[in-house]
Amino acid sequence: MSGHGASKLFTEAAAAPAAVRAQLEANRTLCRQLGAALRAQPPRAVVTCARGSSDHAATFARYLMETHLGVLTSSAAPSVSSVYHATPDLAGTLLLAISQSGASPDLLAVAQRARTAGARIVTLVNAEDSPLAVLADERLPLHAGPERSVAASKSFIASLSAVVQLVASWAGDAGLEAALDEAPQLLQRAWALDWGGALPALRAASSLYVVGRGLGLGIAQEAALKLKETCGLHAEALSAAELRHGPMALVGPGFPVLLFAQDDESHAGLTQLAQELAARGASVLLAGAQAPRSLALPALSAHPVIEPLLLIQSFYRLAEALAHARGRDPDRPPHLRKVTETL
Repeated sequence: MSGHGASKLFTEAAAAPAAVRAQLEANRTLCRQLGAALRAQPPRAVVTCARGSSDHAATFARYLMETHLGVLTSSAAPSVSSVYHATPDLAGTLLLAISQSGASPDLLAVAQRARTAGARIVTLVNAEDSPLAVLADERLPLHAGPERSVAASKSFIASLSAVVQLVASWAGDAGLEAALDEAPQLLQRAWALDWGGALPALRAASSLYVVGRGLGLGIAQEAALKLKETCGLHAEALSAAELRHGPMALVGPGFPVLLFAQDDESHAGLTQLAQELAARGASVLLAGAQAPRSLALPALSAHPVIEPLLLIQSFYRLAEALAHARGRDPDRPPHLRKVTETL
């Protein structure tokens, strides 16, 4: 698969490895200090606050925190604060706010009310001088640099790596820290992988499912959003478990399904699901595993927590190429702009 090479999306996604490398070095001391503080005074729960791609990073954070820290983690509904003007009891919690711009009014409303309610606020924000960052008790800058593409890419991967670095420091997990240090090099290799075999199944498609589970669900959500934004495809992100319920009724001959499978406890179930979908005649695109009658998209082996970062990096190159193959400009998605100020 040859990338078009001229789009902002292509250029910025290609820059993700360098952004992550810079971030890990710049935030190492900050993360270790924050991790020590959180071990000394653990929050009773973590509440994530985000929109769009950042909310997909929050999905990843939830699975990572609950599996590696055992801390109950849930997503805030911004409308509770910004529309209904209610203030849930957040005393003793950690509010983890994730945003590229740090400027969306509804996220600011959540952070302001969370501060009033007694939450500790930690921000993962790319714009270090943004209003959201100013509200924080602790700031972990994404260090992704300016992102001019409407469809976020490097800032999403930087959000994932920032979450991993925070959790590794909080847990005192030296193995995960070491695995994360290898991520920039692996991301560079993942960018070079050829997912062009997926183009025939997706070029003329009108809709598809994008499936993940556990740590892979957030990247499935992110991939579905990018297919909508850049390729004009109606893509629905689903947990592998949820697909087995009502959504399975739509799966039939030729229906495309893109599955992301990281090598953890969810791997066997995703591989089995791929086989079931292929048996129904679906066009199954499988990243991170292999199954009969499925197209295996090339993927790198790494620590299971790092593999989702690598899979979405490879996907971004596919999305950029698919947009051009479908006659669309990935930098000019209809009706969208870079900063969405949700009220």
